[in-house]
Amino acid sequence: MSVVAVANQKGGVGKTTTTVNLAAAAAEMGRRTLVIDADAQANATSALGAQSSGLFLYDALLGQAELERCIVPTPWTDLDAVPSSMDLVAAEMELATQPEREYVLRSALADIAGGYELVLIDCGPSLGLMTLNALTAADAAIAPVQCEYLALEGLSALLETIRRVQMHLNPGLHLLGVVATMYDGRTRLSQDVASQLRSHISSTFETIIPRSIRLSEAPSHQRPIIDYAPRSRGADAYRELAEELLNRLSGLPVSTLYRARPVVDGVSG
Repeated sequence: MSVVAVANQKGGVGKTTTTVNLAAAAAEMGRRTLVIDADAQANATSALGAQSSGLFLYDALLGQAELERCIVPTPWTDLDAVPSSMDLVAAEMELATQPEREYVLRSALADIAGGYELVLIDCGPSLGLMTLNALTAADAAIAPVQCEYLALEGLSALLETIRRVQMHLNPGLHLLGVVATMYDGRTRLSQDVASQLRSHISSTFETIIPRSIRLSEAPSHQRPIIDYAPRSRGADAYRELAEELLNRLSGLPVSTLYRARPVVDGVSG
């Protein structure tokens, strides 16, 4: 099971769009995939049409339910979700005084080890406790960056946070790469920002996500782009990004964070 945190403290850079569409593309490739919505705005939950059973990520983090009970199916084969809610805002305050509070999500994920090939965590627009939990629980992180100069300004803070998590909380965390999003090839600005990313961050993904009306429309229909507009530029880009992501994950050392539970007489123990 590979766990990937999709993080950037800036809002509006394409984190949820990237999480949802990467997950859908991986599921389309036959990889059993789980999206964990770790943002109180619950945009990934909505974009996937995930209907909660009454339990949310908040319940798993506060120990009120096992994470497995919070998982709900989406309308797409091999794609499940852990929905979020506004209660997640309270979770940061309630966990603040707990010992090892940065490890709560990792502990919850241990219960489903082996159940999924890929877990994507959609982080909120902050570097608070929820994002720290996601990075501490993850094997790898990717950072969507909008092709605008202001989007570059906060990237150094995210990279520094990842470095600190690697030093103090999760030495096995890898920065898998930066993803250029909302790229408009007609503008010099987009071209310059994409060029700067490649020049300064060697792990920048080759795949660039275009600015697309179809990509913007898809969440309002509660459908990922590969279902809403399967032959669009956006759908093709996320399929390519999913292949690149999975290839990079396959090159990482075997994770020791999560091990599948042994199976005895057909029952996982």
